[in-house]
Amino acid sequence: MEQVWIAFGLTLFAGMATAIGSVIAFTARRTNYRFLSVSTGFAAGVMLYVSFVEIFHKGLGALQEAYGEPWGHWINAASFFGGMFLIGIIDTLIPSAENPHEIHSEKETAPLRDPSAPLPDFGAVGRVGRGSPEGVHDHARGERKLLRMGLFTAFAIAVHNFPEGLATFLAALQNPSLGLAIAVAIALHNIPEGISVSVPIFYATGNRKKAFAYSVLSGLAEPVGAGLGYLGLRVFLGGDSAALPTPVTGVLFAGVAGIMVYISLDELLPTSRAYGRGHDSLLGLVGGMAVMALSLLLMK
Repeated sequence: MEQVWIAFGLTLFAGMATAIGSVIAFTARRTNYRFLSVSTGFAAGVMLYVSFVEIFHKGLGALQEAYGEPWGHWINAASFFGGMFLIGIIDTLIPSAENPHEIHSEKETAPLRDPSAPLPDFGAVGRVGRGSPEGVHDHARGERKLLRMGLFTAFAIAVHNFPEGLATFLAALQNPSLGLAIAVAIALHNIPEGISVSVPIFYATGNRKKAFAYSVLSGLAEPVGAGLGYLGLRVFLGGDSAALPTPVTGVLFAGVAGIMVYISLDELLPTSRAYGRGHDSLLGLVGGMAVMALSLLLMK
């Protein structure tokens, strides 16, 4: 039972990083975009390396034990692509008014931390269109539409965080050290999400507490998703034992690997490229892989 609480704690830590992003938006005098680029690239490196080198093979080992050759390989590959398909379906079906990882300029985030700072002239931005000041988005859409955009962004992130939370939880349940590495990667991934939830909700409501609260709620979806997913699996598949059956564990690990690869390629790397310049994204990616490789070697 202690291992379950450790896994849940790591998942909670990963989810609450959205609050860190919100705090950065409200307090930092300047947003360090290069840090965001390197950190999201680092998170992608960790997740890609651990997915292909560790989690995918854990799933394969469990499925080979349950089904033998060659069916263990076939089921493992099907589960991997099934995980990618699942998160892809979520991406397609969940409405998101704007890209949850869009960059918000210094001019946009300044009023969040300084009440005396002038609001950007979003009306002018809307009239000028692409000739608008660099980094300032078109928010000329009215308070109700802006609030809707912020809430949809929070909702989209929350739904995406459900499978992320379950992935972190299952990895930590199997191996706390591995779970810690994944939790750190997910946490780095969630920092820009906290910023992207806070900005539109603040401009729509003028309420810093409300913007922060929605940012926190979107991150809480990770531990909630982990808890509900684990309880559901225990009730329907786990029986009286605290452990899940070996075939279920194998399918889940292969699926989790697919989910993490999809998140890395579809969200983290494009975000890292958008925030950085030069080879910032690549440096973060290789650094994440190297740190993950070293940590796995030290655990042997």
